[in-house]
Amino acid sequence: MTSRLVLAIVLVSGVLRAGLQEVKAEPNLGKRSALALDNAFNALTQARDAYTKGESAQVETFTKEIKESVELAETSLHETGKNPRKSPKWFKRAESSTRDLLRRLDAFQQSMDVADRAALDAVKVKVQQVHDDLLEGVLEGKQK
Repeated sequence: MTSRLVLAIVLVSGVLRAGLQEVKAEPNLGKRSALALDNAFNALTQARDAYTKGESAQVETFTKEIKESVELAETSLHETGKNPRKSPKWFKRAESSTRDLLRRLDAFQQSMDVADRAALDAVKVKVQQVHDDLLEGVLEGKQK
């Protein structure tokens, strides 16, 4: 039984890594940020499913994937070198997506047992920080 669980965790983390590696291969930095955020939403869905099945190790793997995806989206947008105020297309999409991701993370956290909720705190802090930076960039034109 435990060997099957370990095998499942390894396979799932390999699939997620492949997904994130495919995102990193996207040459268009704007599209890369959108794909990274899509990957974060997929990881959140998988984390929720794993939690309902009682697989806490997979939940941790998926929350790391969410954080890494959001970080990749942020760095991809900064690597464009564009001013978010003058070229808001990808920045505004990312801001909107991170806002939605925060709402979904909060809903997921509220549905968890009180003892398990701390597992999402670090991810929520990172997503909130990226969202705030994107919003400030779009509204004030600053590149953080």
